[in-house]
Parts: sequence; structure tokens; C-alpha cells
Amino acid sequence: MTEAARTTGGKVQLRLDDDWYTVCDLGALLPGRGVAALLPDGRQAALFRDRSGRLYAIDNRDPFTGAAVLSRGLTGTHGGRPFVASPLLKQRFDLTSGRCLDDERVRVTAYGVRSA
Repeated sequence: MTEAARTTGGKVQLRLDDDWYTVCDLGALLPGRGVAALLPDGRQAALFRDRSGRLYAIDNRDPFTGAAVLSRGLTGTHGGRPFVASPLLKQRFDLTSGRCLDDERVRVTAYGVRSA
């Protein structure tokens, strides 16, 4: 895949059960900003792309408030790990594992994600 296709022309797919599900165009993901995608079962995923082009997908529901807002959170890194901070109560969630960095008892679903 060419660099232009990799960054703008491809599709973003999530691993759901044992199959890949197309959720959006790669060009819809701007580095540092999240996008929410509705999944077939009614849940939402929060999708992110970092400045180097890596893709991440976690559950969009903030487990502390129940609101579907993580796609609107601020992204950053902590100890070399990418995270998103909830826009409501500011808890940070690791984008690779879904683990809450501020409360080790809490996590959100992290999805396998790829561009195709």
C-alpha cells in the first residue's frame, strides 16, 4: 500500500469476535483526535490515530460515568504508553490495553485494529 493510501485512502477495521469489521475511512482519523464508531451490536468504539500513523480502538463508554465520550478525550503518552483522558472526570485509559492508568481495577475493551 502506498503512503498516500495508507494515510488517507484505506479503511479502518476492528477485530470483532473472529472477523474484521470495517468502521470508517482512514482519512476520517486525524492524528490526536478521536472518532466514535457504532458497532453492529449497538456498542460504540473510540478510534484514534497517532502522529506516526498507529491505530488504536477502545470502548467509547467511560466506565466511571457511563457516558459514551472517550472518543472526545485528550490523547497523550505516559511512560511511553499512549492514552486518552476522559473529557468528564479525566481518568486516563491506555489505548493499547484499555487499562485505566488512574485506577488499576478498571478497564475498557481494547479492540484489534488495522487499516485495509
